[in-house]
Amino acid sequence: MRKPLPLLAVCAAFACSSNGPAAPRPQLDCSATTDWTQTGRAPDHAGTVCASGVPFSGVSTFVLDPNLPQETAEVQGSLLVHYQVPLVVGDDVYAAVKTAGTYLSCSPPGSRSPFPCGPDAWDRQIWNEQHFVWQGNQLVASWIVPTDWKPPPNRGSSPSTASLGGWEPQFHAVISGDSLWMPAGNGAVMQLDRLTGQLRSRPDPFNGDASVFVAGPLTATSSGDILYTAIQLNLADPWGDNDPLGFLVRIRAGTATVVPWTTLVPGAPNPQDTNCEGTYAVNPNTQPLPPLTASGAVQPAPSVRCGIQRPAINASAAVGPDGTIFVASRSHRLARYAYVVAVNPADLTPRWAASMRNVLEDGCGVTVPADNRAGNCTSAAPRGVDPLTGTNPAGFISDQGSSSPVALPDGGVIFGALTNYNGFRGHLFKFASDGHVAGTFDFGWDITPAWFPHDGTYSIVLKDNHYLTGGPYYITQLSADLHVEWRFASSNTQTCSRQANGQISCVDDGQHGNGFEWCINSVAVDRDGIVYANSEDGNLYAIGPGGVFKNRVFLDRALGAAYTPISMDSKGRIYAQNAGKMYAFSGAQ
Repeated sequence: MRKPLPLLAVCAAFACSSNGPAAPRPQLDCSATTDWTQTGRAPDHAGTVCASGVPFSGVSTFVLDPNLPQETAEVQGSLLVHYQVPLVVGDDVYAAVKTAGTYLSCSPPGSRSPFPCGPDAWDRQIWNEQHFVWQGNQLVASWIVPTDWKPPPNRGSSPSTASLGGWEPQFHAVISGDSLWMPAGNGAVMQLDRLTGQLRSRPDPFNGDASVFVAGPLTATSSGDILYTAIQLNLADPWGDNDPLGFLVRIRAGTATVVPWTTLVPGAPNPQDTNCEGTYAVNPNTQPLPPLTASGAVQPAPSVRCGIQRPAINASAAVGPDGTIFVASRSHRLARYAYVVAVNPADLTPRWAASMRNVLEDGCGVTVPADNRAGNCTSAAPRGVDPLTGTNPAGFISDQGSSSPVALPDGGVIFGALTNYNGFRGHLFKFASDGHVAGTFDFGWDITPAWFPHDGTYSIVLKDNHYLTGGPYYITQLSADLHVEWRFASSNTQTCSRQANGQISCVDDGQHGNGFEWCINSVAVDRDGIVYANSEDGNLYAIGPGGVFKNRVFLDRALGAAYTPISMDSKGRIYAQNAGKMYAFSGAQ
């Protein structure tokens, strides 16, 4: 039975804050620009704007991904695409737009055949950067420029089980001054005049090598440098045993400097060493882990070849207040051998490379019951170990995610890594300015958090989902020492969609008793501390300090795995995405 769109309950029903001090508000230096020019708005990825968000009214809507029907058909209605955040300078808006009719569907959809099709043929699509401009309270489309950029392949020309899992990598441009830079093919970038769309230059540091791919979003520093990562893959088997080459690239005054990735992580294991820790070749759902020897000791996990370090797919470089560059690195073969790296801006040498191994202690007997049941841990497991390795858990980097480092005002950095044993919630790692681990929080998977300063410290905002238990699903604010300041719980239980006539119809499908996931890779925070975030339920939410509900507006449809970043401009206009569309709110009545 279809029901009208449900009203939200009173604000207090959504807040999980304590009765302690009033929730902090941002205290911002608004003397500089508040344009949103890249991932997380600025080079540090802080995601906070010196403006108050406008009401959810006066909306202009544009289709960014006309291939959405075919994309969702491949995965039974979910959307496994990582999208660019809309970029804004004054009244100019820039969005990544796909060309219609360029998606090659499988037959039938989801069959993965005839190869290549669906995700294995996403290189057939064409990406463009489109300019929009505000004319009064209406956002109007202007010029559009295509790029020959292609994502790294999902699988190789000789199909194997190793792949990106059908998660389409992110195309992401950046604005610097009067130029718009966007990824191009073969590891190159294109520099456009951001007002006219005219091509100014095309730095091509890899000389047209078709095996090289821009691996993540571009970053623009405050001095005008363009930073990005690139990866050179074996096209026949890109995610197999072959060790690819990775690179950090800097464009300065039109000249490209290319740094081999292996020089950035000098303490990583030798790629050819065979003593790195693998995981047990046992289905954890059929028996308790870790397995024990006849004497009752934990059986060591198998030793495997270590593999080469290379850039994390979809991760953008962050830049700290002193110019330090932060990047994310992982072994090509072993996701559990992952690092956050601080790079000296002067000469692009490593300042430190911090491993995410041997930090966590919250596995067996902590977040996983040690009760000898299948899916859990053996009762004899050492406290806190990862059931898949029998040793201290490691934060790892999945190329199916889109976490980027976030530079903090104290010279440190945070990064969201994946961990499976805690219900796939991952962990947020905080590193101090010297690279030592300053704390972790039991959620971090696939999020680039926002932060804002106040009272001589700062607060961090991120999503906080409980996946395997079907909720609860939170937007959570943390203190600088990663303690919860407040939580806002998703509570809508109905799956809704907007019909062709504009009416909204909803059904309670019994699948969302604890609400919907916050399936986003970033949020936006305004000068009043109000957090703006999309939910899988198809709504855009405004959440006030303390986790107090402010408002919501329904966009197009409830949609699973819709990784949709959000941005805001200096006038408080809000740019949200849902179902392959951009919704620009001017606040006009």
